[in-house]
Amino acid sequence: MKLTPRSLVAATAVLLGAPLLAVTPADAADDVTLNLIGINDFHGRIDANTVKFAGTVEQLRQDGGDANSLLISAGDNVSASLFASAVQGDIPTIDVLNDLELDASAVGNHEFDKGYDDLINRLAPAADFPFLGANVFKKSDGSRALDAYKIFTIQGLDVAVVGAVTEETHALVSPAGIADIDFTDPTDAINDAVDELEALPDAPDVIVASIHEGAPDGAQTYAQNLEHSAVFKKIAEQTDPAVDAIFMGHTHKAYAFDAPIPGDPTRTRPLIQTGNYGDNVGQIKLTVDGATGDVSSYVQKNVARTTTADSTLTSTFPRVAEVKTDVDAALAYAATVGNQPIGSLTADITTAFTGTTRDDRANESTLGHLVADALLSKVKDTTAGADIGIVNPGGMRDELRYAGNTTSNPANTDGVITYAEANSVLPFVNALNTVTLSGASLKKVLEQQWQRDANGNVPSRAYLQLSLSKNVKYTYDAARPEGDRITSVTINGDALDPAASYKVATFSFLATGGDNFRAFKEGTTVDTGLVDYEAWIDYLTDNSPVSPDFARRSIAVTGLSSSYAAGDRVSLTLPKLDLTSLGAPATTSVEATLYPEGADPIDLGSFPASGGTATIAFDLPKGVEGTTRVGIKTSPTGTTAVLPAFEVAPPLSTSTTVTVAPKQSARTPIDFDIDVTSGTTPTGTVTISEDGAVLGEAELVDGSVTITLAARSLSIGKHQLTISYEGDAGHVESSTTVTILVKNKS
Repeated sequence: MKLTPRSLVAATAVLLGAPLLAVTPADAADDVTLNLIGINDFHGRIDANTVKFAGTVEQLRQDGGDANSLLISAGDNVSASLFASAVQGDIPTIDVLNDLELDASAVGNHEFDKGYDDLINRLAPAADFPFLGANVFKKSDGSRALDAYKIFTIQGLDVAVVGAVTEETHALVSPAGIADIDFTDPTDAINDAVDELEALPDAPDVIVASIHEGAPDGAQTYAQNLEHSAVFKKIAEQTDPAVDAIFMGHTHKAYAFDAPIPGDPTRTRPLIQTGNYGDNVGQIKLTVDGATGDVSSYVQKNVARTTTADSTLTSTFPRVAEVKTDVDAALAYAATVGNQPIGSLTADITTAFTGTTRDDRANESTLGHLVADALLSKVKDTTAGADIGIVNPGGMRDELRYAGNTTSNPANTDGVITYAEANSVLPFVNALNTVTLSGASLKKVLEQQWQRDANGNVPSRAYLQLSLSKNVKYTYDAARPEGDRITSVTINGDALDPAASYKVATFSFLATGGDNFRAFKEGTTVDTGLVDYEAWIDYLTDNSPVSPDFARRSIAVTGLSSSYAAGDRVSLTLPKLDLTSLGAPATTSVEATLYPEGADPIDLGSFPASGGTATIAFDLPKGVEGTTRVGIKTSPTGTTAVLPAFEVAPPLSTSTTVTVAPKQSARTPIDFDIDVTSGTTPTGTVTISEDGAVLGEAELVDGSVTITLAARSLSIGKHQLTISYEGDAGHVESSTTVTILVKNKS
């Protein structure tokens, strides 16, 4: 054990006796300022910034007094890591946290990425700190699977740290790795642990909660976060009043809220999250009455990672010097493997972006396209086989960039993909599985992009966009009822057959129902023997140079009805044509083609697109009836799709009648009053003919027309005339005959 000022207290007491303690506990009447330092969602950031991250922690320790400090993590220390950590199973990250003498960590969902057994048999033994999970239980016997809390003595005060993890963990990691593990409500579990602590003979003076759960996306103020997330609201408003401070994580947001204490809204307690990746370090200073353990005041803040030179930090802080030694060793080891070029690319291939922020999991991406294509390509050649590939957005943790970095690696020139860069995209070491699903179950998988957790609630990410291999296209309308939003699916150009079987290549995480895609569990799963990153790297090597595919594989369609009358006007909107991956061009036009079943295609022309939206509007041409589809092709993005089928009813029958005097004079014009009737008002041309020769014609107006034949148009005598309506797109043709006698005299 390293002897720091805090640990030296206990050691000196044992060796030399109480009078020689290096730090004297506070007198009963003295206030004690506890210096709580918080981190969350570090995710194995072993890189050029790690020393500065460690230096920030040590600066805050120095600011609040080492002997008064506790360093606490709110989870996700590991996994989804940078290559330097991932290549050694995240042990370099554990080493860095040990160097910094992390006191306790709530367990995060990512600590379970390789399963519960890996956590307790590999990660935990390597860590000098406990992983705490008050809401993590074994299904087999109902016991806690992890410690709920740990108690520390700081300046004469007993301080308990209680940990919990998001209840969504069961849907965020591979179910196979947590088969015997249950995750309960974190707030309820924290409160149960508080009850246990307060029942102890020596109950702690101060209780700190570290919860791997946080404020939701899309909200900023405290009030907005309460409104947007029932989980956050419960943590903030129902965590036991005995909890004096709350550290949070999971949602990668940075905030420091003053949350009213339940039962005493005139007082508040600190509630803080630092963002992610060591960009910030949180600090809460609690002023505590040494006699009662009551918190009289506090200050809290997020401190941005220091810019102090590494050399200054390592010479000033011994712990930082140890961090640098371990970081340098990890980077050196990673370089021997990671610097090797394994492929090339022609342009950036990335996740979806929101402005300059990566990893928009609600949108399709060029990187998702490439990974899904890679899974299909590699798995279909195994004995398990595959028809399509499917990838979850959270599985991709970095980008493939065209720009090289020859400063750190002379071989990494523009367009080169190194082993480290490829591995950083898929860092989880998932097995690749083939899941055989019925067409009906596959449609359910797509419907489950609109998320519901196992309890039927909408989770913090309400929508997750799956990436599919390029041989799959589907259309959807998000405004339709839940469970009926997918309006069509085609595989290799053929419509999805609900009764047929399809083999899906995917990560073991998804295959076992991860990310709430529970319909995968309706199929039969086979382990292909492949590991995700190895198959991915092989694909990049075999197919280089790779290029971004900007064509959408999911197409939003609104305004398209399921049925029309012949000749109706069809107007539909394509509201989401553009990708947001880096380098994605804007769609400028959409070519549309009508495909009546059993008839030749009909070119509908080009329609403009702007802001990722295009409207296609046209009148159904004459002769189109029965099952009909619209096909599209976008420019310059190249999206092609056939939209959902609609039915066109046959044109309506018509009746043509004519009113004309049976006897006419050859010396005066002859008026024919013609009416064409139907269920709706017909349009089009009416002709008067005799023996095939057209004598007159005119266009209907409101279903009627008067055609006048000039004097002497008809010879003297009897004439049988045909009155013909030619029909329009919605009405069939019809005709009648009339006989008139033309006389020489009136």
